[in-house]
Amino acid sequence: MVDKTSQIYKAPSILRPDPWSVGAIVIAALVIFPLLSVVWIAFFPTENIWGHLVETTLPRYLKNSLILMFSVGIISAAIGTGAAWLVVTARFPFRRVLEWALLMPLALPAYIGAYALVDFLEYAGPVQTLMRGWFGWQDSRDYWFPEIRSMWAAIFVLSLSMYPYIYLLARAAFREQSANMIEVARALGSGPWAIFLRVALPLARPAIAAGMAIVMMETLNDFGTVDFFAVQTLTTGIFTTWLLGYNAGGAAQIACVILALVLFLAAFEKISRRNRRYHNLSSKRVPVSPVILSGGKAWLASVACFIPFAAGFAVPLSVIASHAFENPDYWLDAGLWRATLNTLTLAGSAAVLTVLGALFLVYGARQSRSRLPRNLLPVTSIGYAAPGAVLAIGILFPLAAFDNTLADLIEGVFGWDIGLLLTGSAAAIVFAYFVRFFAIGLGSVDSALGRVTPSMDMASRSLGRGTGQTLREIHVPLIRGSVLIAGMLIFVDGVKELPATLILRPFNFDTLATRVYSEASLENLGQAAPAAIFVTIVGLLPVVLLARSSSK
Repeated sequence: MVDKTSQIYKAPSILRPDPWSVGAIVIAALVIFPLLSVVWIAFFPTENIWGHLVETTLPRYLKNSLILMFSVGIISAAIGTGAAWLVVTARFPFRRVLEWALLMPLALPAYIGAYALVDFLEYAGPVQTLMRGWFGWQDSRDYWFPEIRSMWAAIFVLSLSMYPYIYLLARAAFREQSANMIEVARALGSGPWAIFLRVALPLARPAIAAGMAIVMMETLNDFGTVDFFAVQTLTTGIFTTWLLGYNAGGAAQIACVILALVLFLAAFEKISRRNRRYHNLSSKRVPVSPVILSGGKAWLASVACFIPFAAGFAVPLSVIASHAFENPDYWLDAGLWRATLNTLTLAGSAAVLTVLGALFLVYGARQSRSRLPRNLLPVTSIGYAAPGAVLAIGILFPLAAFDNTLADLIEGVFGWDIGLLLTGSAAAIVFAYFVRFFAIGLGSVDSALGRVTPSMDMASRSLGRGTGQTLREIHVPLIRGSVLIAGMLIFVDGVKELPATLILRPFNFDTLATRVYSEASLENLGQAAPAAIFVTIVGLLPVVLLARSSSK
């Protein structure tokens, strides 16, 4: 009797699907679809050149990408972990200022740092000009200077741009460690280096590994920096194979190699934490007591923390600013303000739509009687790990197929040629941002709604409010802060996004990021500088937010 009742109760959910479940599944499908599209195009290309890629360019792309990823990951880990250990465990001059100044390179996209570095160190730049003036050298035959547009320069710039990811996670991990363990290590005769290597570093290893995985994924996603330094990676290979070789299948196959590396990095991050969990058995955690440094050691610590900030933010920004204000007419260029308006429109639209989509998906999954929406939640986060160039391929070709089918249908029925509606439009860029940054909105909304007690829903329904009214009148006001922060982060990332925008933008359509790239590629850094300043100012928003939250 109980089984029959249960069957009768479950039948309506099958015959009349819950709209929240349907909506959540549709949103999840939109996020996942571009990646599935890339895999489909790669396995069923119009012209299969996989064998040619394997024999010619793919090994070089893969080798350079791996060297770049692991080099940047290791150097960023060394800088970020060392700086985090110093600011947490030591007191030295300007520590309070340097603690948040070390976050500043996050505001400066790596491709802007690359343009500034080349301008600063090239033959006609201030460094080499000063060297020739001091030592009386006449030309480059009189002295040796390292090649600027090279792999090492790309590694240098990307490391200085990416280390704050590891610095943030390592600093939090060191702060959470108890002073009791360090005191026990000191009592057993361990010095500062031994304590760091044998106690603090193993405890912080999961956080550092997670940071390294993020850094390597972002390095794999980079296009502007490696393209400017003429380093051929998998990402540049997508552009070359598609835009120069006119082969979408080959580009999708390279994109699948990138996806495989992304999945490897995600697995690496999880495996690194397996069987390496450490727990504080004390009921009271004693915070680490900083050591007060004095004399040369204190100033050495200050210099060690100042160098990453100066090289990763202060010097590049100074170079860009000098070009930006040398020619005030560049600020009046109509193209700059069109690019600014385009950027604000695209990034703002993507932020609003992404947050709304994440809110509907999370709330719908919680209200759904089906497990499918809840099971899809983790899968929708993979878009953030996928490079923008990969997502662009997965978006552009399905949209083109849809547009062509719709245009043929309307022309056959009504005789009107409507052309392509979505392909090569701003809507395609917004959709790419939506997929790429959906994980940010999902994580913020999911954690915020998780803090709302279920009794709120029951109280609302007892007062006659429906599910939608409960979300609008109860939940949204309670999670407004988290939603706004998520929207701001998505907006900032949208402003800085370059690869997806380059591929999907309409003809003669610029954003701030593409304007910086286009002008700098033509060696016109003066024209690129105002847009670079705007991008950096917008990038400072999350840095200021992080600095404020960390000071509480």
